Amino acid sequence: MSAGFSGVLQLTDLDDFITPSLECIKPIKVEKSTTSTGSKIKIENDGSYVQIKAGGDAERLKRVDISLNDCLACSGCITSAETVLVTQQSQEEMLRVFEENLQLKQSAPEQAKLIVVSISVQPILSLAVRYNLKPTETAERLSGYMKKLGADLVVDCCVGEDFALLEAQNEFIERYQNHQNNPKSESLPMLASSCPGWVCYAEKTHGSFILPYISATKSPQQIMGSLVKNFLASIKGINPNQIYHLTVMPCYDKKLEASRNEFYNSAFETRDVDCVITAIELEALLSSSNLDLADMPSSSVDWPWNAKPPDYQVSRHIGSGSGGYAHQIFLHAAKILHPNIEPHLDFKPLRNIDFREVILENDGKVLLRFGIANGFRNIQNLVQKLKRKKCPYDYVEVMACPSGCLNGGAQVRSKEDSTSRDLIQKLENLYESLPLHKPEENPTVLELYNQWLGPHSDRGKSMMRTTYHAVEKNTTALTIKW
Repeated sequence: MSAGFSGVLQLTDLDDFITPSLECIKPIKVEKSTTSTGSKIKIENDGSYVQIKAGGDAERLKRVDISLNDCLACSGCITSAETVLVTQQSQEEMLRVFEENLQLKQSAPEQAKLIVVSISVQPILSLAVRYNLKPTETAERLSGYMKKLGADLVVDCCVGEDFALLEAQNEFIERYQNHQNNPKSESLPMLASSCPGWVCYAEKTHGSFILPYISATKSPQQIMGSLVKNFLASIKGINPNQIYHLTVMPCYDKKLEASRNEFYNSAFETRDVDCVITAIELEALLSSSNLDLADMPSSSVDWPWNAKPPDYQVSRHIGSGSGGYAHQIFLHAAKILHPNIEPHLDFKPLRNIDFREVILENDGKVLLRFGIANGFRNIQNLVQKLKRKKCPYDYVEVMACPSGCLNGGAQVRSKEDSTSRDLIQKLENLYESLPLHKPEENPTVLELYNQWLGPHSDRGKSMMRTTYHAVEKNTTALTIKW
Protein backbone atom coordinates (compact mmCIF):
# COMPACT_ATOMS: atom_id res chain seq x y z
CA MET A 1 0.00 0.00 0.00
CA SER A 2 1.08 3.58 -0.48
CA ALA A 3 3.03 5.33 2.26
CA GLY A 4 0.47 7.89 3.36
CA PHE A 5 -1.65 5.73 5.65
CA SER A 6 -1.64 5.43 9.41
CA GLY A 7 -1.24 2.10 11.15
CA VAL A 8 -4.99 1.52 11.15
CA LEU A 9 -5.22 1.60 7.34
CA GLN A 10 -1.81 0.27 6.39
CA LEU A 11 -0.07 -3.05 6.00
CA THR A 12 3.38 -2.23 7.32
CA ASP A 13 6.03 -4.59 8.64
CA LEU A 14 4.71 -7.49 10.68
CA ASP A 15 5.79 -5.86 13.93
CA ASP A 16 2.97 -3.35 13.48
CA PHE A 17 0.47 -5.78 11.98
CA ILE A 18 -3.17 -5.54 13.06
CA THR A 19 -6.05 -7.79 12.08
CA PRO A 20 -8.27 -5.41 10.04
CA SER A 21 -5.55 -4.97 7.42
CA LEU A 22 -5.58 -8.71 6.74
CA GLU A 23 -9.31 -8.53 6.13
CA CYS A 24 -9.03 -5.94 3.36
CA ILE A 25 -11.39 -7.05 0.59
CA LYS A 26 -10.72 -4.37 -2.02
CA PRO A 27 -10.37 -6.20 -5.37
CA ILE A 28 -7.18 -5.25 -7.16
CA LYS A 29 -6.63 -5.76 -10.87
CA VAL A 30 -3.03 -6.26 -11.90
CA GLU A 31 -2.29 -5.83 -15.59
CA LYS A 32 -0.09 -8.64 -16.85
CA SER A 33 0.35 -10.44 -20.11
CA THR A 34 -1.81 -13.52 -20.63
CA THR A 35 -0.50 -16.99 -21.35
CA SER A 36 -2.22 -20.14 -22.50
CA THR A 37 -0.21 -22.30 -20.11
CA GLY A 38 0.33 -22.27 -16.39
CA SER A 39 2.86 -20.00 -14.70
CA LYS A 40 4.55 -19.66 -11.34
CA ILE A 41 5.13 -16.69 -9.05
CA LYS A 42 8.56 -16.30 -7.47
CA ILE A 43 9.42 -13.94 -4.61
CA GLU A 44 12.77 -12.23 -5.12
CA ASN A 45 15.21 -11.38 -2.32
CA ASP A 46 14.08 -7.74 -2.40
CA GLY A 47 10.46 -8.79 -1.80
CA SER A 48 9.27 -8.19 -5.37
CA TYR A 49 7.17 -10.75 -7.28
CA VAL A 50 8.22 -12.27 -10.59
CA GLN A 51 5.98 -14.36 -12.84
CA ILE A 52 7.81 -17.30 -14.44
CA LYS A 53 6.19 -18.09 -17.76
CA ALA A 54 6.33 -21.25 -19.81
CA GLY A 55 9.68 -21.34 -21.56
CA GLY A 56 11.52 -19.75 -18.65
CA ASP A 57 10.75 -16.10 -19.44
CA ALA A 58 10.26 -13.91 -16.37
CA GLU A 59 8.06 -10.85 -15.92
CA ARG A 60 8.27 -8.61 -12.88
CA LEU A 61 4.76 -7.91 -11.59
CA LYS A 62 3.77 -4.30 -11.10
CA ARG A 63 3.49 -2.78 -7.64
CA VAL A 64 -0.11 -2.05 -6.69
CA ASP A 65 -0.91 1.22 -4.90
CA ILE A 66 -4.16 1.65 -3.01
CA SER A 67 -5.19 5.27 -2.63
CA LEU A 68 -7.01 6.66 0.40
CA ASN A 69 -10.23 6.71 -1.62
CA ASP A 70 -9.73 3.06 -2.59
CA CYS A 71 -9.20 2.07 1.01
CA LEU A 72 -12.20 4.03 2.22
CA ALA A 73 -14.35 2.29 -0.41
CA CYS A 74 -13.72 -0.98 1.44
CA SER A 75 -15.79 -1.95 4.47
CA GLY A 76 -13.11 -4.17 5.96
CA CYS A 77 -11.76 -1.56 8.39
CA ILE A 78 -14.34 1.23 8.66
CA THR A 79 -18.09 1.44 8.23
CA SER A 80 -19.87 2.69 5.13
CA ALA A 81 -21.15 5.67 7.13
CA GLU A 82 -17.59 6.59 8.06
CA THR A 83 -16.59 6.21 4.43
CA VAL A 84 -19.14 8.79 3.30
CA LEU A 85 -18.16 11.24 6.01
CA VAL A 86 -14.42 10.95 5.48
CA THR A 87 -14.57 11.30 1.71
CA GLN A 88 -16.19 14.69 2.29
CA GLN A 89 -12.94 15.78 3.93
CA SER A 90 -10.61 16.43 1.04
CA GLN A 91 -8.69 19.33 -0.45
CA GLU A 92 -11.29 19.44 -3.23
CA GLU A 93 -14.08 19.89 -0.68
CA MET A 94 -12.04 22.52 1.15
CA LEU A 95 -11.48 24.51 -2.06
CA ARG A 96 -15.16 24.20 -2.95
CA VAL A 97 -16.22 25.65 0.40
CA PHE A 98 -13.64 28.44 0.18
CA GLU A 99 -14.76 29.42 -3.33
CA GLU A 100 -18.46 29.24 -2.47
CA ASN A 101 -17.92 31.39 0.63
CA LEU A 102 -15.97 34.01 -1.32
CA GLN A 103 -18.89 34.28 -3.75
CA LEU A 104 -21.37 34.60 -0.88
CA LYS A 105 -19.33 37.46 0.61
CA GLN A 106 -19.89 39.32 -2.65
CA SER A 107 -23.54 38.40 -3.34
CA ALA A 108 -25.06 37.62 0.09
CA PRO A 109 -22.71 38.54 2.96
CA GLU A 110 -25.27 37.57 5.61
CA GLN A 111 -25.11 33.97 4.38
CA ALA A 112 -21.32 33.72 4.33
CA LYS A 113 -19.61 31.70 7.05
CA LEU A 114 -16.65 32.53 9.25
CA ILE A 115 -13.91 30.14 8.10
CA VAL A 116 -11.49 29.20 10.87
CA VAL A 117 -8.36 27.07 10.33
CA SER A 118 -6.64 25.38 13.28
CA ILE A 119 -3.07 24.16 12.69
CA SER A 120 -1.25 21.62 14.88
CA VAL A 121 2.50 21.66 15.45
CA GLN A 122 3.37 18.34 13.75
CA PRO A 123 2.33 19.35 10.19
CA ILE A 124 3.99 22.74 10.75
CA LEU A 125 7.30 20.96 11.37
CA SER A 126 6.71 18.53 8.50
CA LEU A 127 6.16 21.39 6.05
CA ALA A 128 9.08 23.34 7.56
CA VAL A 129 11.43 20.47 6.71
CA ARG A 130 9.86 20.02 3.25
CA TYR A 131 10.24 23.69 2.28
CA ASN A 132 13.38 24.45 4.30
CA LEU A 133 11.71 27.07 6.50
CA LYS A 134 11.82 27.88 10.20
CA PRO A 135 8.78 26.65 12.17
CA THR A 136 7.26 30.05 13.01
CA GLU A 137 7.84 31.27 9.46
CA THR A 138 6.15 28.10 8.19
CA ALA A 139 3.10 28.77 10.36
CA GLU A 140 2.88 32.37 9.13
CA ARG A 141 3.32 31.37 5.47
CA LEU A 142 0.67 28.69 5.94
CA SER A 143 -1.59 31.30 7.52
CA GLY A 144 -1.04 33.57 4.51
CA TYR A 145 -1.79 30.73 2.09
CA MET A 146 -5.00 29.77 3.87
CA LYS A 147 -6.18 33.38 3.99
CA LYS A 148 -5.36 33.72 0.32
CA LEU A 149 -7.64 30.75 -0.35
CA GLY A 150 -10.43 32.30 1.70
CA ALA A 151 -9.89 31.62 5.42
CA ASP A 152 -10.89 34.39 7.83
CA LEU A 153 -8.90 33.25 10.88
CA VAL A 154 -5.92 30.92 11.29
CA VAL A 155 -5.19 29.78 14.83
CA ASP A 156 -2.58 27.56 16.48
CA CYS A 157 -3.84 24.32 18.05
CA CYS A 158 -1.48 24.92 20.98
CA VAL A 159 -4.38 26.21 23.09
CA GLY A 160 -6.28 22.97 22.47
CA GLU A 161 -3.18 20.99 23.40
CA ASP A 162 -2.83 23.04 26.59
CA PHE A 163 -6.41 22.37 27.58
CA ALA A 164 -6.07 18.65 26.79
CA LEU A 165 -3.02 18.39 29.06
CA LEU A 166 -4.64 20.34 31.90
CA GLU A 167 -7.84 18.31 31.72
CA ALA A 168 -6.03 14.96 31.35
CA GLN A 169 -3.89 15.59 34.44
CA ASN A 170 -7.04 16.46 36.43
CA GLU A 171 -8.72 13.30 35.14
CA PHE A 172 -5.74 11.18 36.18
CA ILE A 173 -5.88 12.46 39.76
CA GLU A 174 -9.61 11.65 39.85
CA ARG A 175 -8.97 8.12 38.58
CA TYR A 176 -6.01 7.53 40.88
CA GLN A 177 -7.96 8.54 43.98
CA ASN A 178 -10.93 6.43 42.85
CA HIS A 179 -8.61 3.46 42.42
CA GLN A 180 -7.18 3.99 45.91
CA ASN A 181 -10.72 3.84 47.33
CA ASN A 182 -11.74 0.92 45.11
CA PRO A 183 -8.76 -1.16 43.90
CA LYS A 184 -11.02 -3.44 41.86
CA SER A 185 -12.30 -0.56 39.74
CA GLU A 186 -11.21 -0.11 36.13
CA SER A 187 -9.87 3.39 36.81
CA LEU A 188 -6.21 2.50 36.21
CA PRO A 189 -4.19 2.31 34.12
CA MET A 190 -5.40 5.41 32.34
CA LEU A 191 -4.63 5.20 28.63
CA ALA A 192 -4.25 8.30 26.46
CA SER A 193 -7.10 9.03 24.05
CA SER A 194 -5.64 11.69 21.76
CA CYS A 195 -4.72 9.21 18.98
CA PRO A 196 -7.81 8.34 16.88
CA GLY A 197 -6.06 5.37 15.27
CA TRP A 198 -5.59 3.78 18.68
CA VAL A 199 -9.15 4.63 19.78
CA CYS A 200 -10.60 3.22 16.53
CA TYR A 201 -8.60 0.01 17.02
CA ALA A 202 -9.68 -0.29 20.66
CA GLU A 203 -13.37 0.20 19.87
CA LYS A 204 -13.45 -2.22 16.95
CA THR A 205 -11.04 -4.89 18.18
CA HIS A 206 -11.22 -5.02 21.97
CA GLY A 207 -14.45 -3.14 22.66
CA SER A 208 -15.90 -2.99 26.15
CA PHE A 209 -12.88 -4.70 27.74
CA ILE A 210 -10.42 -1.89 26.99
CA LEU A 211 -12.67 1.19 26.83
CA PRO A 212 -13.00 1.83 30.59
CA TYR A 213 -9.24 2.42 30.75
CA ILE A 214 -9.17 5.01 27.96
CA SER A 215 -9.07 8.65 29.02
CA ALA A 216 -12.33 10.55 28.56
CA THR A 217 -10.47 13.78 27.79
CA LYS A 218 -11.00 14.89 24.20
CA SER A 219 -8.10 15.16 21.79
CA PRO A 220 -6.65 18.64 21.12
CA GLN A 221 -8.37 18.66 17.72
CA GLN A 222 -11.82 18.13 19.25
CA ILE A 223 -11.16 20.57 22.10
CA MET A 224 -10.32 23.13 19.41
CA GLY A 225 -13.62 22.18 17.78
CA SER A 226 -15.49 22.93 21.02
CA LEU A 227 -13.64 26.20 21.48
CA VAL A 228 -14.24 27.37 17.92
CA LYS A 229 -17.86 26.27 17.56
CA ASN A 230 -18.93 27.36 21.05
CA PHE A 231 -16.60 29.87 22.69
CA LEU A 232 -15.55 31.73 19.53
CA ALA A 233 -19.11 31.67 18.22
CA SER A 234 -20.31 33.31 21.45
CA ILE A 235 -17.56 35.95 21.21
CA LYS A 236 -18.58 36.72 17.62
CA GLY A 237 -22.29 36.65 18.48
CA ILE A 238 -23.10 33.97 15.91
CA ASN A 239 -24.36 30.39 15.93
CA PRO A 240 -22.02 27.37 15.67
CA ASN A 241 -23.34 26.50 12.19
CA GLN A 242 -22.21 29.91 10.94
CA ILE A 243 -18.58 28.81 11.36
CA TYR A 244 -16.72 26.45 9.03
CA HIS A 245 -13.89 24.87 11.01
CA LEU A 246 -10.94 23.30 9.20
CA THR A 247 -8.02 21.61 10.96
CA VAL A 248 -4.53 20.76 9.67
CA MET A 249 -3.37 17.45 11.18
CA PRO A 250 -0.55 14.86 10.89
CA CYS A 251 -2.69 11.80 10.14
CA TYR A 252 -5.72 10.64 8.13
CA ASP A 253 -7.35 9.10 11.19
CA LYS A 254 -8.17 12.61 12.41
CA LYS A 255 -10.78 12.63 9.64
CA LEU A 256 -12.43 9.62 11.29
CA GLU A 257 -12.27 11.35 14.65
CA ALA A 258 -13.93 14.51 13.33
CA SER A 259 -16.72 12.35 11.86
CA ARG A 260 -17.70 10.74 15.18
CA ASN A 261 -21.31 11.20 16.28
CA GLU A 262 -20.12 12.42 19.68
CA PHE A 263 -18.78 15.55 18.03
CA TYR A 264 -21.95 16.48 16.17
CA ASN A 265 -24.20 19.30 17.40
CA SER A 266 -27.70 18.13 16.51
CA ALA A 267 -29.30 21.41 17.64
CA PHE A 268 -27.40 23.39 15.00
CA GLU A 269 -26.73 20.46 12.66
CA THR A 270 -22.99 21.07 12.57
CA ARG A 271 -19.78 19.24 13.48
CA ASP A 272 -17.13 20.62 15.81
CA VAL A 273 -14.62 20.05 13.02
CA ASP A 274 -16.06 20.28 9.51
CA CYS A 275 -12.98 19.25 7.54
CA VAL A 276 -9.53 17.81 8.24
CA ILE A 277 -6.62 18.42 5.87
CA THR A 278 -3.20 16.83 6.33
CA ALA A 279 0.35 17.96 5.66
CA ILE A 280 0.74 15.62 2.70
CA GLU A 281 -2.51 16.90 1.16
CA LEU A 282 -1.36 20.50 1.51
CA GLU A 283 1.92 19.66 -0.18
CA ALA A 284 0.01 17.97 -3.02
CA LEU A 285 -2.25 21.01 -3.35
CA LEU A 286 0.71 23.37 -3.56
CA SER A 287 2.51 21.11 -6.04
CA SER A 288 -0.55 20.81 -8.29
CA SER A 289 -0.57 24.61 -8.59
CA ASN A 290 3.22 24.81 -9.02
CA LEU A 291 3.46 26.80 -5.81
CA ASP A 292 6.08 26.84 -3.07
CA LEU A 293 5.08 27.53 0.51
CA ALA A 294 8.14 29.76 0.88
CA ASP A 295 6.66 32.08 -1.77
CA MET A 296 3.32 32.49 -0.01
CA PRO A 297 2.52 35.81 1.69
CA SER A 298 3.28 35.89 5.40
CA SER A 299 0.36 36.56 7.73
CA SER A 300 0.13 36.56 11.50
CA VAL A 301 -1.39 33.58 13.30
CA ASP A 302 -4.55 34.85 15.00
CA TRP A 303 -5.52 34.84 18.67
CA PRO A 304 -9.32 35.38 18.62
CA TRP A 305 -9.97 34.58 22.30
CA ASN A 306 -10.79 37.14 24.97
CA ALA A 307 -7.64 36.52 26.99
CA LYS A 308 -4.57 38.65 26.37
CA PRO A 309 -2.81 37.45 23.19
CA PRO A 310 0.73 36.12 23.69
CA ASP A 311 3.67 36.99 21.45
CA TYR A 312 3.27 34.27 18.84
CA GLN A 313 5.86 31.63 18.11
CA VAL A 314 5.57 27.93 17.43
CA SER A 315 6.33 26.16 20.71
CA ARG A 316 6.50 22.68 22.19
CA HIS A 317 5.39 20.94 25.35
CA ILE A 318 7.64 18.98 27.65
CA GLY A 319 8.15 15.41 26.47
CA SER A 320 7.32 13.70 23.20
CA GLY A 321 6.28 15.23 19.89
CA SER A 322 2.88 13.59 20.40
CA GLY A 323 1.91 16.18 22.99
CA GLY A 324 3.96 15.16 26.02
CA TYR A 325 1.07 13.55 27.92
CA ALA A 326 3.14 11.07 29.93
CA HIS A 327 5.68 13.70 30.96
CA GLN A 328 3.14 16.38 31.87
CA ILE A 329 0.80 14.11 33.83
CA PHE A 330 3.68 12.34 35.60
CA LEU A 331 5.07 15.64 36.93
CA HIS A 332 1.62 16.84 37.99
CA ALA A 333 0.74 13.54 39.69
CA ALA A 334 4.04 13.49 41.56
CA LYS A 335 3.47 17.07 42.74
CA ILE A 336 -0.11 16.43 43.92
CA LEU A 337 0.14 12.88 45.26
CA HIS A 338 3.74 12.81 46.56
CA PRO A 339 4.79 16.44 47.10
CA ASN A 340 7.80 15.55 49.23
CA ILE A 341 9.47 13.40 46.57
CA GLU A 342 11.43 14.93 43.69
CA PRO A 343 10.42 13.35 40.35
CA HIS A 344 13.00 12.63 37.64
CA LEU A 345 11.88 12.45 34.01
CA ASP A 346 14.19 9.61 33.04
CA PHE A 347 12.17 7.55 30.54
CA LYS A 348 14.04 4.30 29.93
CA PRO A 349 13.46 2.19 26.78
CA LEU A 350 12.44 -1.40 27.44
CA ARG A 351 12.08 -3.89 24.56
CA ASN A 352 12.48 -1.15 21.96
CA ILE A 353 12.80 2.62 21.68
CA ASP A 354 9.03 2.96 21.18
CA PHE A 355 8.20 1.46 24.58
CA ARG A 356 9.55 3.47 27.49
CA GLU A 357 8.75 3.87 31.16
CA VAL A 358 9.49 6.19 34.07
CA ILE A 359 9.15 5.42 37.77
CA LEU A 360 8.64 7.53 40.89
CA GLU A 361 9.92 5.61 43.87
CA ASN A 362 10.81 6.11 47.52
CA ASP A 363 12.96 3.76 49.60
CA GLY A 364 12.72 1.11 46.90
CA LYS A 365 8.91 1.30 46.71
CA VAL A 366 7.35 2.19 43.36
CA LEU A 367 4.83 5.00 43.83
CA LEU A 368 4.03 5.81 40.20
CA ARG A 369 4.88 4.00 36.97
CA PHE A 370 4.18 5.68 33.62
CA GLY A 371 4.78 4.39 30.10
CA ILE A 372 4.86 5.44 26.46
CA ALA A 373 3.73 2.87 23.86
CA ASN A 374 4.04 3.80 20.18
CA GLY A 375 3.15 1.48 17.30
CA PHE A 376 0.82 -1.51 17.26
CA ARG A 377 3.46 -4.03 18.26
CA ASN A 378 3.77 -2.28 21.61
CA ILE A 379 0.03 -1.61 21.83
CA GLN A 380 -0.68 -5.33 21.47
CA ASN A 381 1.83 -6.14 24.19
CA LEU A 382 0.14 -3.58 26.44
CA VAL A 383 -3.32 -5.01 25.74
CA GLN A 384 -2.12 -8.53 26.53
CA LYS A 385 -0.74 -7.33 29.87
CA LEU A 386 -4.13 -5.80 30.66
CA LYS A 387 -5.94 -9.01 29.75
CA ARG A 388 -3.67 -11.03 32.03
CA LYS A 389 -4.13 -8.46 34.84
CA LYS A 390 -0.37 -7.93 34.84
CA CYS A 391 -0.15 -4.34 33.63
CA PRO A 392 2.07 -2.46 36.13
CA TYR A 393 1.36 1.04 34.81
CA ASP A 394 -0.72 3.87 36.23
CA TYR A 395 -0.73 5.79 32.92
CA VAL A 396 0.35 5.03 29.35
CA GLU A 397 0.70 7.49 26.48
CA VAL A 398 -0.52 5.41 23.52
CA MET A 399 0.04 6.36 19.87
CA ALA A 400 -0.67 4.17 16.84
CA CYS A 401 2.28 5.36 14.74
CA PRO A 402 5.83 4.23 15.52
CA SER A 403 7.71 7.26 16.90
CA GLY A 404 4.38 8.97 17.58
CA CYS A 405 2.62 11.89 15.90
CA LEU A 406 5.72 13.44 14.32
CA ASN A 407 5.75 10.28 12.18
CA GLY A 408 2.01 10.46 11.46
CA GLY A 409 0.72 8.66 8.40
CA ALA A 410 -0.05 11.92 6.58
CA GLN A 411 3.19 13.74 7.28
CA VAL A 412 5.22 14.72 4.21
CA ARG A 413 7.69 11.99 3.31
CA SER A 414 11.31 12.73 2.52
CA LYS A 415 12.15 13.31 -1.13
CA GLU A 416 15.84 12.86 -0.45
CA ASP A 417 17.79 9.62 -0.31
CA SER A 418 17.70 9.64 3.49
CA THR A 419 15.84 6.92 5.35
CA SER A 420 12.55 7.34 7.14
CA ARG A 421 14.43 7.14 10.44
CA ASP A 422 16.60 10.09 9.35
CA LEU A 423 13.50 12.17 8.64
CA ILE A 424 11.92 11.29 11.99
CA GLN A 425 15.14 12.22 13.77
CA LYS A 426 15.22 15.55 11.94
CA LEU A 427 11.63 16.28 13.00
CA GLU A 428 12.35 15.28 16.60
CA ASN A 429 15.42 17.52 16.70
CA LEU A 430 13.40 20.40 15.25
CA TYR A 431 10.68 19.84 17.85
CA GLU A 432 13.24 19.84 20.67
CA SER A 433 14.65 23.14 19.38
CA LEU A 434 11.31 24.93 19.87
CA PRO A 435 10.80 27.11 22.94
CA LEU A 436 9.24 25.17 25.82
CA HIS A 437 5.64 26.02 26.67
CA LYS A 438 4.21 25.07 30.09
CA PRO A 439 0.42 25.56 30.20
CA GLU A 440 0.25 25.40 34.01
CA GLU A 441 2.66 28.37 34.20
CA ASN A 442 1.09 30.45 31.43
CA PRO A 443 -1.33 33.06 32.87
CA THR A 444 -2.99 33.62 29.49
CA VAL A 445 -3.79 29.92 29.11
CA LEU A 446 -4.96 29.54 32.70
CA GLU A 447 -7.18 32.62 32.43
CA LEU A 448 -8.83 31.25 29.30
CA TYR A 449 -9.10 27.72 30.77
CA ASN A 450 -10.72 28.91 33.98
CA GLN A 451 -12.92 31.45 32.21
CA TRP A 452 -14.58 29.01 29.83
CA LEU A 453 -13.60 25.47 30.70
CA GLY A 454 -12.75 25.59 34.38
CA PRO A 455 -12.01 22.22 36.05
CA HIS A 456 -15.12 22.50 38.26
CA SER A 457 -17.47 23.76 35.57
CA ASP A 458 -20.20 21.40 34.36
CA ARG A 459 -20.12 23.17 31.02
CA GLY A 460 -16.37 22.69 30.95
CA LYS A 461 -16.69 18.94 31.53
CA SER A 462 -19.11 18.60 28.62
CA MET A 463 -16.76 20.56 26.38
CA MET A 464 -13.60 18.76 27.49
CA ARG A 465 -14.63 15.11 27.76
CA THR A 466 -16.30 12.49 25.61
CA THR A 467 -17.32 8.83 25.61
CA TYR A 468 -16.34 5.76 23.59
CA HIS A 469 -18.31 2.69 22.63
CA ALA A 470 -17.63 -0.80 21.36
CA VAL A 471 -18.31 -1.37 17.66
CA GLU A 472 -19.84 -4.70 16.73
CA LYS A 473 -18.21 -6.48 13.82
CA ASN A 474 -20.36 -7.22 10.80
CA THR A 475 -19.96 -10.85 9.79
CA THR A 476 -20.51 -11.41 6.09
CA ALA A 477 -19.38 -14.00 3.58
CA LEU A 478 -16.58 -11.64 2.57
CA THR A 479 -15.18 -11.19 6.07
CA ILE A 480 -15.33 -14.79 7.30
CA LYS A 481 -11.90 -16.39 7.56
CA TRP A 482 -12.26 -19.77 5.88
